[in-house]
Amino acid sequence: MEREPELARLRRASRDSVRAGQVVAVTGEAGAGKTSLLRAVTSGSSGSGGSAGRRVARGLCDPLATPRPLGPVRDVLTDLGAAEAAFEGSPQDASGGAAAAGRGELEAHFTRAVASEPTTLVVEDAQWIDEASVEVLRYLVRRIDALPVLLVLTYRDAEIGAGHPLRPLLGDLARLEHALTIPLGPLSLDAVGRLLTDTSLDAASVHRLTGGNPFYVNEIARHAGVGLPASVRDAVLASTSLLDDEDLEALQLVATAPDAVDDRLLPLLGLDLPRLRRLESTGLLVRTRRGIGYRHELARLAVRDAIPLGGEPSLHARLLDALEGVGSRDHAVLAHHADAAHDRTRTSRYAASAAAEAARTGSHTEAVAFLTLALDRSDGGPAERARMLELLGQEQYMVSRLPEAVESITQALRLWEDVGDEGGLAAAHDRRALIEYYSARRREAELHARLATERDDTPAYGSACATHAYLAYRRHDYATAELSGRAARRSAERSGDEAVRLRCDVIDDAGDLLRGEVGARARLLLDAALALERSFDEVGTTAYSNLSSIDIEHRRFREAEEVLARSIPITVERDIPVCNQWQTGMRSRLHFQRARWAAAVEDADAVIGERRMPLSALWPHLVRGLVALRTGDGTTGAADHLDEAWDLAQRLDEPLAHLPVLSALAERSWLLGLDDPRLATAPATLVGVGSLPGVQWAVGDLLVWLDRIDRIDRIDRLDRLDRLGARAALPGGSTMPVAEPYRLELDGRHAEAEAAWAVIGAPYERALAALHGADPEASVRAVEELEGLAAGAVAERGREVLRSRGLGRVPGRRRASTRANPSGLTNRQLDVARLVARGLTNAELAQDLFISPKTADHHVSAVLSRLGLRTRREVVRRAAELGLD
Repeated sequence: MEREPELARLRRASRDSVRAGQVVAVTGEAGAGKTSLLRAVTSGSSGSGGSAGRRVARGLCDPLATPRPLGPVRDVLTDLGAAEAAFEGSPQDASGGAAAAGRGELEAHFTRAVASEPTTLVVEDAQWIDEASVEVLRYLVRRIDALPVLLVLTYRDAEIGAGHPLRPLLGDLARLEHALTIPLGPLSLDAVGRLLTDTSLDAASVHRLTGGNPFYVNEIARHAGVGLPASVRDAVLASTSLLDDEDLEALQLVATAPDAVDDRLLPLLGLDLPRLRRLESTGLLVRTRRGIGYRHELARLAVRDAIPLGGEPSLHARLLDALEGVGSRDHAVLAHHADAAHDRTRTSRYAASAAAEAARTGSHTEAVAFLTLALDRSDGGPAERARMLELLGQEQYMVSRLPEAVESITQALRLWEDVGDEGGLAAAHDRRALIEYYSARRREAELHARLATERDDTPAYGSACATHAYLAYRRHDYATAELSGRAARRSAERSGDEAVRLRCDVIDDAGDLLRGEVGARARLLLDAALALERSFDEVGTTAYSNLSSIDIEHRRFREAEEVLARSIPITVERDIPVCNQWQTGMRSRLHFQRARWAAAVEDADAVIGERRMPLSALWPHLVRGLVALRTGDGTTGAADHLDEAWDLAQRLDEPLAHLPVLSALAERSWLLGLDDPRLATAPATLVGVGSLPGVQWAVGDLLVWLDRIDRIDRIDRLDRLDRLGARAALPGGSTMPVAEPYRLELDGRHAEAEAAWAVIGAPYERALAALHGADPEASVRAVEELEGLAAGAVAERGREVLRSRGLGRVPGRRRASTRANPSGLTNRQLDVARLVARGLTNAELAQDLFISPKTADHHVSAVLSRLGLRTRREVVRRAAELGLD
């Protein structure tokens, strides 16, 4: 009733999805009629065939205290007969089986199964969805334009808060061309009157009592003979008035099962055929795929809430015993009933098992919830609690809940100390060291790393030595890194620990690459591939993280783009947000150094907005601050971001943190004419770390900026620049490495520096090198290029430089740039622009990006407009100039 427009929109989406996949979100409060609307559209369509030749697959989300990992995904695959290929175990117990493949393989398998023929995919009650299922659906949605699939989500929009697991998927839908939302509002007074036509009830009173909620109005209409109830709950319970006590208790028993009662449980619960017939007569129960359940969640809640005080635990205990009796492996449901039955022992046991399953399937948020429950209900000894706390800390670390992870590991340490377990202590200190480092607390990280390596006879010794080596490598302390790495390798060889051996390979090869051994790059790529192949996901993605950051540091931009394009999707597919945030921050830096301001800010804001992992935020804060300064979008906000970066650099205490922040402060001083007192630390920093291998680019950047603000002559002990080599010479025979483009500029060879930056693909640095050179024409051209790069504030400062040199021709301001540049392109538009530069057609582009040709055409038009170009051919011709090759 009153749903004709909504039905028409849903049916139109169903028809359109044969040509290009569609997504429909049906929203409304409980009882608004979401399921009824879907039933009207999909009735007669189940399994193969169905109306209009479409099949329907359904996934249900249950109101469990902690969601069942991949619950709706398992339902859909079971519907399609594809569960056995995706999960261990047989189809009937697939809900309890662990994932047989990694998350990426599962997502691909799910998408292939759904899209093998025209399909309506329904996911109901997504307000109860789990995080892992959301990621699988996001994988599908990113490709849905090219698939014959109608995805319908139903959820109660009022229950979707800012931090809800469904939020990332809803964000994807907001940017999807073929997605729409159908909100279901309450019934009007006129509609309520029509439903009550054959009754003596007053429509206005019923409308006021129910708020126009269709379910409640219908329940009151069904029991109109008893008059207007005092509450809507009474309207539901009117159906139970003729049941005797035993049948009412059976009805209440079913109400304690949020996911319905499996047919196998019925004999064990005493629910025989006559009793089931009497319960069916209430009109409250229906048969579902999962067994006997309530027709509506509101009806179940009404009956459950009417259970006498203290009676519910015994009902949950009966269900728990029955589930155990049939050998259920659904540990999430078992934990739910055990906890409701106040059975601490079984709650802890099943919650721990559910956590292990959740971790294996990449549902780390649910793993945290289950482990928290297991710990809270555990009556085990201190050693058992310490082990569970370590597991909890690991899972909290995986989802970037670092403060909570530190607290969990701290508690584990206390317990290991109490029981005098040296092995447990070493393992906890090792884990704590990594968490502290990702929290940008180097001093604490090194303390725990040392404590973890105090004894060489513990199982954690090899891992602890590898952690100590990693921390040393990140600080360019190669001697300590090599010493600790050798100890880690010896321990790994004795114990056969392949993960530790691979960690050592990553550290050694990353260190070699940072010091300039180009051949180490291929070895680091191999390290990543081997680790991921052997399911050491954290090791593999860490290898990619370090490789991308070194490539960017050494200005190998094309190689860095290739690595990040490969690795960021892996961090999403395998649910490793810690590495995802780091790599997104690195991509922000990459875009920034290529003068792609919009994409750089997009990535920087994504990392900063998470507020989860301080280690990953250094470059995003630098990017955010410097882009604001360069474009002139706000100096106050820029100062705040640079202050945050300064604080992080002090906490990390690493050369490649200190040097870039000082460079940013010097650039700000040059641009605004300010004297930042923090730059007084630059001489000591350069003298302290400037001669270390692997810092030549950061040192050169800082020296050039100090030169531009006339502070280079104030650097203590700095004597002269060696014009014959790529080093700055210091008294006493020590030397300071400087990368070639910076050395050329410091030597006054600005034209050569400009050419070097052009080859590298850094247009901003190229323009600045030309601006500060002696060639007036090149300096004027540089101001115009800065204007073309949308670096308006820097262009204005460039005009001041030209005036101070007495140049007669100073280019004026332009309202809009006539020079094509990618500074305003988002990440998605950059992807499209690169494919256009390769000469791909719309059809080929659509296939590569998993979108429809029509959507591809829209993206191409937007890219051409942003670049100020008229044709695709111009993009191909100017690909190298635009950094798209």
